[in-house]
Amino acid sequence: MIEVIDRALEEDLGSGDRTSEAVVPEGATARAVITQKQPGVIAGLRVAAAVFHRVEAGLRWHPHAEEGVWRDGGLVAELAGPARAILAGERVALNFLGRLSGIATLTARYVSAVEGTRARILDTRKTTPGLRTLEKQAVVAGGGENHRSGLFDAILVKENHSELAGGVAQATRLALAAAGGDLPVEVECRSLEEVREALSEGAGRILLDNMPPATMREAVELVDGRAALEASGGVTLDSVRAIAESGVDYISVGALTHSAPALDVSLTLEPL
Repeated sequence: MIEVIDRALEEDLGSGDRTSEAVVPEGATARAVITQKQPGVIAGLRVAAAVFHRVEAGLRWHPHAEEGVWRDGGLVAELAGPARAILAGERVALNFLGRLSGIATLTARYVSAVEGTRARILDTRKTTPGLRTLEKQAVVAGGGENHRSGLFDAILVKENHSELAGGVAQATRLALAAAGGDLPVEVECRSLEEVREALSEGAGRILLDNMPPATMREAVELVDGRAALEASGGVTLDSVRAIAESGVDYISVGALTHSAPALDVSLTLEPL
């Protein structure tokens, strides 16, 4: 996290905050409040605090919001200390806080939309380069769950893999043999026939790729509990309920991280 914060601060500060250096007295101190200006779920408080402390270790930070809780708005945090330091960290801290809170908020909307079904909402690898860990933490804050972290911690056989391996059945056999029980294995299927192939080879988790809910229901009946089923592809807030009601176990939503609008948060400062 610190490396990400340092890169962001270097990008913003460069050789220094010319405006504050010109206008704000060097010894000035201030109190600042961060406010949530629209309904949603706060995430990223630890990151925001770390940004300010990287600028000035002596800044005093006091959070007023609890992460992972839907709020209508209000006070998020207070901080106090050298005014120039607060201004130097303001934009980077708010960028992280708004971005991560936006992800948590959108995730919470999806989780709410499938409430009462068995389906659980998952993220994907469609994350901002360099921010995957933080963005996946925000998904959890919003009530979702994490899919694999990267290419290294699970085997997910997708369409291109199956084409190169000679079909879904052959790809499934190769994947399970390579995993040896040490890695989770999931197989993407585009049709009920491919579901049958993956199931016959012992796949324990099957991804239903861009299937309509009616076909998903057929897949649920076909699998009959012998494998976990994940729906993926083109999922929206308008369609997620119908997908969940098909009986799948998981729904992965790339939009959680690639299309979440930032939550509106602001910082106001007053001299001490």
